[in-house]
Amino acid sequence: MQKQPSTVNGLCSETEVDDVERRFRSLADALPHIVWTAEPDGSIDFVSQRLRTYTGLDSSQVEGWNWTSTVHPDDVHFAIANWKRALASGEETEMEVRIKRQSDDTWRWHLNRTSPVKDAQGRVIKWVGTVTDIDDQKQALAAADRANRAKSDFLSSMSHELRSPLNAILGFAQLMASESPPPTPSQQASIDQILRAGWHLLALINEVLDLARIESGQVSISPEPVSLSDTLRECESMIEPQARQRDIMVSFPCVEPRCHVRADRTRFKQILINLLSNAIKYNRPSGSVTVGYDATRVPDRVRVKVSDTGSGLSPDQLSQLFQPFNRLGQDTGTEEGTGIGLVVAKRLTELMGGAIGVESAVGKGSIFWIELDAAPAPDIAPTASASRTVPANAVHESAAAAEAPVHTVLYIEDNPANLKLVEQLLARHAGIQMLSAMTGQLGIELASSALPQVIVMDINLPDISGVEALRILRKNPATAEIPVMALSANAMPRDVEKGLKAGFFRYLTKPIRIDQFMDALGEAIALVESKS
Repeated sequence: MQKQPSTVNGLCSETEVDDVERRFRSLADALPHIVWTAEPDGSIDFVSQRLRTYTGLDSSQVEGWNWTSTVHPDDVHFAIANWKRALASGEETEMEVRIKRQSDDTWRWHLNRTSPVKDAQGRVIKWVGTVTDIDDQKQALAAADRANRAKSDFLSSMSHELRSPLNAILGFAQLMASESPPPTPSQQASIDQILRAGWHLLALINEVLDLARIESGQVSISPEPVSLSDTLRECESMIEPQARQRDIMVSFPCVEPRCHVRADRTRFKQILINLLSNAIKYNRPSGSVTVGYDATRVPDRVRVKVSDTGSGLSPDQLSQLFQPFNRLGQDTGTEEGTGIGLVVAKRLTELMGGAIGVESAVGKGSIFWIELDAAPAPDIAPTASASRTVPANAVHESAAAAEAPVHTVLYIEDNPANLKLVEQLLARHAGIQMLSAMTGQLGIELASSALPQVIVMDINLPDISGVEALRILRKNPATAEIPVMALSANAMPRDVEKGLKAGFFRYLTKPIRIDQFMDALGEAIALVESKS
């Protein structure tokens, strides 16, 4: 039998305690970390040999509270405060501090983890800690963060540079299409080709940038309970013109009102629109698309299905389905596409904790599905009093009224083509006159002297940013209440969010959409009139 340790009154003998401590210290010296112990009051009573190897200091030089001599002077105050909080609470603690390495005399970051050893009554009888060099990991994380910021800046720059020339192309094409008298049939056909190609190029730019953001981990998902019924109803209204143009019958199910999924509302709709658009584009003439859902197939999951009567996919095509830029042989067909939409849909679905898939056979059509976690329907709070609705054609109505005053719009923009585009657009409305400035400072001065009803402003100006110009305008009592609309090629989601947070009345992105621009301008003018 194994020899039992001798005890005195049920306690280990002093010899055995010493033996246990020797074993602990031998183990501590063998570990690739600095290991230390302290008395209940926090004074250090043991440090492993790695301290000498790493710092050149021995145990006697850090005993008691002398351990602070090992810590970078800028970190000492924080380290002592953290240690005192742990002593007061008797709980585990962690802190990051810099310690000098003797081999190259450099300060390196270390993670210090401390745990209490307690007796049966819960009193701390010892503290045990480890100190681990984490400098390499921190540098790697910092490098990754710098790389991500560089990618983000590159994507933002690419988005801006590609959108700027498209703004002139699509903007002037829209103006030409709405000329009075209207273009001849031949001219209209040419304009339609320009618009179709331009919007397709914009869609390609958006999809490529969207995929790049997802792949670089820069897409944020905001999951919440989303009504399936409301989402499908929105998708139906968005997809109806495309289906009608191609003579495709699309049917949507009646969804139980309390059926909700946990998803990012915008991204969920984006995925469904992609699936529906593909089902319409790659269908047979006079075909059909059927949308269905199943909330019972898998517990706590909801599956949405989009079925089409197209030509279907072969096993080889199915194996290549979610590859970027792979259009499965449709490259030479008449249907425009990028081969990116489904890849984006798959990545977004997985970011939301869901799954996406397809069932298909040649000659029998395809069924694409997306499956997400079910979510409880949120309680509906009482709605507040209805807000004032501004008519979308407020600009047109105010301009048409004989007694309506002339509204002044100041456009701050350094690109001559963009200035000319908005100038020609506003010239069509008798009730609006436009002033322009090509720098932020000049725009601020002109706003202060002319006091326009509305200011439209680019973000990338040659002297100061549009955000900075807005801040200056808000500080001046004379211009503080003027609605300022951003019209910018900075179209990344973070750009829009930053602009709205800065206080822009609206943040519109280039290329300009004339109806959207005039609606926003009408709302701004109506707001000014309501305050006068």
